[in-house]
Amino acid sequence: MMKLYRFLLFLLRDARTMMILMVMTGLLAGLSSVGLLAVINKLINGAGTTSELFALAFIGLAVLKVGSNYLSQLLLVTFAQKTILKLGMDLCWKVVRAPYRTLERRGSHEILATLTDDTNALAWAVNGLPGLAINVAILGGCSLYLAWLSWQAFLGVVILAVLGLLGYRQLYNRVLQSSLAVRDSKGVLFEHFRSLTEGMKELMLHRGRRETFVEEDIRQAADALRRHNLTTTKQYLVTDSWTQVLFYGLIGVILLLFPRVLSLSGESLTGYAFAMLYMIGPMWGLLGMVPTLSRGQVALEKIESLGLALDEGGREGGAERPMAQGKPCVEFSNAVFAYESKGEDERSFRLGSLDLSIRAGELVFIIGGNGSGKSTFVKVLTGLYLPQQGQVTLNGEAITPATQDWYRQHFAAVFSDFYLFKKLLGLDPSLVASQADGWLKTLRIDHKVRIEQGEYSTVNLSQGQRKRLALVTAMLEDRPFYVFDEWAADQDPQYKDVFYGELLPNLRARGKGVIVVTHDDRYFHVGDRVLKLDDGRIVDVSPGAAFNATHRPPTLLKPVARSSA
Repeated sequence: MMKLYRFLLFLLRDARTMMILMVMTGLLAGLSSVGLLAVINKLINGAGTTSELFALAFIGLAVLKVGSNYLSQLLLVTFAQKTILKLGMDLCWKVVRAPYRTLERRGSHEILATLTDDTNALAWAVNGLPGLAINVAILGGCSLYLAWLSWQAFLGVVILAVLGLLGYRQLYNRVLQSSLAVRDSKGVLFEHFRSLTEGMKELMLHRGRRETFVEEDIRQAADALRRHNLTTTKQYLVTDSWTQVLFYGLIGVILLLFPRVLSLSGESLTGYAFAMLYMIGPMWGLLGMVPTLSRGQVALEKIESLGLALDEGGREGGAERPMAQGKPCVEFSNAVFAYESKGEDERSFRLGSLDLSIRAGELVFIIGGNGSGKSTFVKVLTGLYLPQQGQVTLNGEAITPATQDWYRQHFAAVFSDFYLFKKLLGLDPSLVASQADGWLKTLRIDHKVRIEQGEYSTVNLSQGQRKRLALVTAMLEDRPFYVFDEWAADQDPQYKDVFYGELLPNLRARGKGVIVVTHDDRYFHVGDRVLKLDDGRIVDVSPGAAFNATHRPPTLLKPVARSSA
């Protein structure tokens, strides 16, 4: 119950002024309900049936009840919609500000589930607050009326209700645990759905793989979700049934036991029975919110488990720090980054320790075999990862979590697993207008794509063409350092010549630091240095001039000897 209380406080954390208005109108609705109950009870028992005062009181209280109820719900709905918007925006900001490694470990399926399912669960919980507040106000008002009729009888009702709520708490905790299992099952199913969409070609080409994946992996995950949903629903029904037993038991005690042990008048007894029956609707409304609040609470806990606590603020504040002046220099000093192993038999990969410097106006090629650490090096270089030992500095300033985002702004990159945004986000419109067409022509893509109102006319292109558009975007960013991870791997020879022979030297001549991960050894002579990585360490540093345009390293594979016929 404390977790539920904390969850409700979280939902109301930014609504102090509106909260006061909502409480006032809610109390007014509750008190007017009490007044109506009192007047109706008097009229039922024959008191004041001919009095104009009772008629005016009935009409006035009814109007007050409807008006305060409307105003309270209007305030709550307005608050709910603002809160839903803020929750969604805060969560998006939390994702883009989270440590990249944290998001990487969780996987895109978990992040997608959080942005869709968890956000939706929170939205439903917020949308339920208006009804929750109104029902609480009505129940509170009815409780005041019961206490006014007979405090002894009300004390007995409270004692019985507390005993019943202790049992309800145990049942509610079971519902909450089942809701957690439902959320975990959804995460597994989301991962399979991601595999379904991203692996469609491989599934279509292999019937056995397709049938096994759909009938085993997806079916098992979907069936697990069905079972957990069914268990949660059953437990909620048990909780609901327990509440009904408690409620009707209280009415039975009031009607059958209280008249024998307490001196209740007929009017008080009628008032108690009438008020309890009137409370059934609000009580069921509160019970109907239990699964919704449970899912919202589970969603909040899941979001916090991803390191995306929503109660720590949203968008970053403060003035934007200017970039480093002059010719920036990035230095690695005993820098180490290691991936944690996932099991006892799995060896963790370690990059470093690394000692090197990369200056603006320098073109550096990074080479190495698969698993040598090239991609990890790029992530540390661009500030996506922070070194766990040693340090990375920019112009002598160590990169820390506080300066990490500032440091990243010095890099433009096209990663091997790049994502191409259709819209040219965050770029100077005048720069886009003056330079974009030129870059499109340089990369021979102007016949396919145009720039229209700050976005590409299309991104539905081949992988090589999409990479060229990603390169155009990087050029328009105009950063001190450029990183290209296997950019030329999907390009035809003519575009490789443009990339290595024209574009890279042009960037260097403009004073940009250029780092290129590549296997295209025929172009190594263009660079100033060639760094070779092996098992996370730099094992060779060669000047680009040591390579000529026709240089080829010896092949590592021996030719297969042909058998003589």
